[in-house]
Formats: sequence, structure tokens, C-alpha cells
Amino acid sequence: MQEKIPYFINLSDSPRLTQMPGLETTILTGLHGEKMMMVLNATLPDHTVPSHSHPHEQIGMVYAGKAMLRIGDEERVVQKGDFYCIPANVSHSDTCIGDEPFVMLDIFCPVREDFIEKLKQSLETEKRED
Repeated sequence: MQEKIPYFINLSDSPRLTQMPGLETTILTGLHGEKMMMVLNATLPDHTVPSHSHPHEQIGMVYAGKAMLRIGDEERVVQKGDFYCIPANVSHSDTCIGDEPFVMLDIFCPVREDFIEKLKQSLETEKRED
């Protein structure tokens, strides 16, 4: 039986994981059978998320901070309130600018199963360390 999809999201109860040094992800939706996933991805000051691509469509908005964002062959400085669209399989990267984290509110379609797997691995590691 599938879990009920929560209608309201509590940020402080949402699971977090470190994707790589300098990239922290908070998973807001997508863990209860949804067809889309919403996350907060935070690139920390003095860090870069290297160029990568994935088969998921990604749309979003800059939630906080400022960064140099590259999508495909276009690059620009983005800041709080800016929107973006990253089609499936298009290479993209970002570099945080300034002293506060660069936070992207990302929506992926379909759900990022790789994020779910990383979260499971992270929780299993925490249980072994307790």
C-alpha cells in the first residue's frame, strides 16, 4: 500500500543529504509516490557543482544567494528570484558567488531515484554509526 502524499511540507522534517562536498540537498517531495520531486539544492560558498547532466527535466527558481549558472552553452549570474529551465540531458553547473549559500528550489520530472537511493544509503550509514 502506497503512503499518503503529504499536502503540506515541513522543511525542518525534510530529509537532507550531502551529494558531494559543498552540495547539500533537502528532499521536499518525491518520497511518497509522486511523479515529480521538489528539492532545495544548496551550493556552499567557495564551492562549484561540476558540469553534469541527467535524463530528468529540471525547472526551478533561485531561492537564496547568487551564483554563476551554466546551462548548455549559456552562462549568467543568477540570484534570488531568478527562474531557469534545464531540459533533460543538457549539461549544467554552478559556482556559488559570495558569502551565503546558493540555494536552488528544483523540481525534477520524473522523480530522482538516484537521490532516493543516496538518502537510503545515508540513513543506513547513520544507523551503523549509532
